Amino acid sequence: MKNISIKEFKPTIFFLVKFIGIYLVANLLYGLYVTAYSPKPDPMTSWVSYHTAIALRGCGWPTIAQDTETKPTTELIFEEKRVLAIYEGCNGLNVMIIFVAFLIAFGPISRTLWWFIPLGLLILHGVNLARIALLFWVSLYLADYMYFIHKYFFTAILYVVVFLLWIAWVKKFSTLKLLKS
Repeated sequence: MKNISIKEFKPTIFFLVKFIGIYLVANLLYGLYVTAYSPKPDPMTSWVSYHTAIALRGCGWPTIAQDTETKPTTELIFEEKRVLAIYEGCNGLNVMIIFVAFLIAFGPISRTLWWFIPLGLLILHGVNLARIALLFWVSLYLADYMYFIHKYFFTAILYVVVFLLWIAWVKKFSTLKLLKS
């Protein structure tokens, strides 16, 4: 049996320490950002909500987004009825933090990384807008399934997209040769 030394795991340990460090610092900053706007919604939540309302209007659903004054939510309103409340956790920033933390922790900062990060963030934003728009539809027509679809189904889809972007980065674009096969 081969003796295992810490040197063999050094790249993995270094990756994990960098990833966790970046994630924790970014989440701390994100928490400070969100609480700075309390009790109103933060600008990113409002922005995502307004983009969703625009997308819904483009699909023939005359919807408006309206910030609440006493809660950190933006509501999507359809036919004068509050259909969906969007909280800060729905704005996609936390998923984007995880995405970027992995990329930065994984390997060297390169020119390719500087275009892949914005492209990935744009893709995640688009998927998140589609997720919220579909949750709007679920809220209207399948309200009994809202909790499951929101909590598990669409969350899983969003994280699968993150995972696929990571795989694309590692296999196709990263300059790090160690993990390429």
